[in-house]
Amino acid sequence: MNIIVVGCGRVGAELAYRIYKGGHQVVVVDKSPASFNNLPSDFRGRLLEGHAMHTDVLRRAGIEEADALAAVTSIDSVNAVIAHLANDFFHLPSVVVRNYDSRFRQNYELFDLQVVSPSSWGAQRIEELLYQQQTRTVYSAGNGEVELYEFAINQEWDGRMFADLLPAEECLPVALTRAGRAVLPGWNTVLQEGDVALVSATLQGSKSLQQSLNGKARRMERQG
Repeated sequence: MNIIVVGCGRVGAELAYRIYKGGHQVVVVDKSPASFNNLPSDFRGRLLEGHAMHTDVLRRAGIEEADALAAVTSIDSVNAVIAHLANDFFHLPSVVVRNYDSRFRQNYELFDLQVVSPSSWGAQRIEELLYQQQTRTVYSAGNGEVELYEFAINQEWDGRMFADLLPAEECLPVALTRAGRAVLPGWNTVLQEGDVALVSATLQGSKSLQQSLNGKARRMERQG
């Protein structure tokens, strides 16, 4: 693939290097030549000094032959303009935008752009880790709005159903592994100790799941 990375800060340099190591052609564009020092010494992609908000700079970067563009500068308004040009003017098949300030994120979404918001995602992941005691996040979709959680079924939940464990909203059973064999479960699937459950949930759904797991454990302790 031919890919353009606009912005060569820490994120842009890491992204460009990963693309290069993946065997693709990459052009890195930045208005500051000093920013190219962020790239590893063995990077062999093409470097272009210039402001990518100008169409002539994008043309010199090869946008008319490119397969994708990532706008990852630290200025949201710049990323938005560049992404708009790449998407609507040059009709690139794949355009991804870094969202620097989460307050600006909804503006990207209005233009139907693919957005990655490290600050929003990172804050949510930290919040989840603070809550999580018995589950593990194995996949994050979008910017973390929906994630897959994995956890083992212990003795307290043996013989109960998914419907007893999961909140009715914002949480769905995805897979159940028993003795090394995975199946697609339903709400009425009976759980066994040692099963490994995989569920999809929003952040609120994951909180409710934790409360359910912890509440069950506390009830069993009191009964014991």
